[in-house]
Amino acid sequence: MSTSVPLTLEELSKIRKDFYAEPKNELAQNVCTRYDPFEVAINRRKTDTSLHVFNLKIETEGKPVTNQESSGRCWLFAALNVMRLPFMKKYGIEEFEFSQSYLFFWDKIERSHFWLNNIAETAKKGEKLDGRVVNFLLKDPVNDGGQWDMLVNLVNKYGLMPKKCFPESYSSRRSVRMNALLRTKLREFAKELREKVTSDASDDEIQNTISKQMIVVYNIVAICLGIPPEKFTYEYYNKDKAYQVMGPLTPQEFYARHVKPLYDVDDKVCIVNDPRENNPYGHLYTLQYLGNMVGGRTTVYNNQPIEVLIKAVKDSIQGGEAVWFGCEVTKRFERKNGLEDLEAHDYRLVFNTEIQIGMPKEDRLLYGDSCMTHAMVFTAVGLDEQGNPLKFRVENSSSDKEYDKGYLLLTEPWFREFVFEVVVDKKYVSKEVLDVFKQELVELPAWDPMGTLACPLCADD
Repeated sequence: MSTSVPLTLEELSKIRKDFYAEPKNELAQNVCTRYDPFEVAINRRKTDTSLHVFNLKIETEGKPVTNQESSGRCWLFAALNVMRLPFMKKYGIEEFEFSQSYLFFWDKIERSHFWLNNIAETAKKGEKLDGRVVNFLLKDPVNDGGQWDMLVNLVNKYGLMPKKCFPESYSSRRSVRMNALLRTKLREFAKELREKVTSDASDDEIQNTISKQMIVVYNIVAICLGIPPEKFTYEYYNKDKAYQVMGPLTPQEFYARHVKPLYDVDDKVCIVNDPRENNPYGHLYTLQYLGNMVGGRTTVYNNQPIEVLIKAVKDSIQGGEAVWFGCEVTKRFERKNGLEDLEAHDYRLVFNTEIQIGMPKEDRLLYGDSCMTHAMVFTAVGLDEQGNPLKFRVENSSSDKEYDKGYLLLTEPWFREFVFEVVVDKKYVSKEVLDVFKQELVELPAWDPMGTLACPLCADD
């Protein structure tokens, strides 16, 4: 029997009366009914005095500032923005981008194949169609977001190529239509696979069905994105205006010869901060059905205190290497100046209550109020006299028209609350932390918030 009590008109009348008894509420109402409440709550004293100046920087930042446009490819852009830096330095190139569309193409192919196999596996395990696992898989068969280990899978299998050799397309810039086509077709294929399993089809029959389905998937992606060339020749002028050429060579050869000696994705490690009590630090985690490649590398999380992540970023920047990281970008974010700061907004002043940081990080994860929504790159750190980080410079992928010519300022307190993972070279991590990678994996459920990056729900907040 429910113990819930309905709202009474008397109660609502009292709340209304109390609201107008405070003159500030009416002022806030007048302003917020005409303007964006987030803009109204901006703390001008903080935003106007936050300077994009840092005393510990990598040698050179990448050019041009990239733009993922209306897509969820932040994880690919951030990774390629890091990887291009040693490549540009080695070959004396002033402006350069790896092809984001190239990896995007293969991610769509591999992820669709991975998803179809997961559908078949869940059917074999007897997972119900209306059960939570299958429902989770069907909700979003092929989104744009991804994790570091997925990037490693793509680079190791397919290599890289310059953007000039496989440029952007309409559907790479604005992926919503292509994704809609893929989602509806994949759900149709899921029905077919589950019916095959129910009718006791053999494993070979299931795989033959998936192979036929992948022809359709490939054709959709190829029509929307184009098909990457199997070989390419890259011609360019170096910073001395001298003509240079690489190729003809395959993307795999390009990565192996020209990129891997400078930036080997297998030498990098992903460290996360998940403060939930049930997921203790010093353990290795993965998520059920999280990945993008059958037979590929498992997506793993080495869970550590936030201080370990902060130190790893500082040490990497000090060593001249930029850092890929995942965060919840929209919270306490003053967009015009590109400021990520817990004091960027004063919601209490406007609404008489705390907003976005009313719960600690652990509880925000537990109650669905926080998840990773975006990947970017650390390129500089501002240190105090004792060498402690105070603020960080962040390269985003939203063009140089946004923020401070494409860069954000992120404070150390904000880092503690809203940064969830960083990727650095193994040499910037202690043996104790590296030894965690030798542990047996603890598997979290598929819907765990640590599995997101470009989370469709959180990104709308």
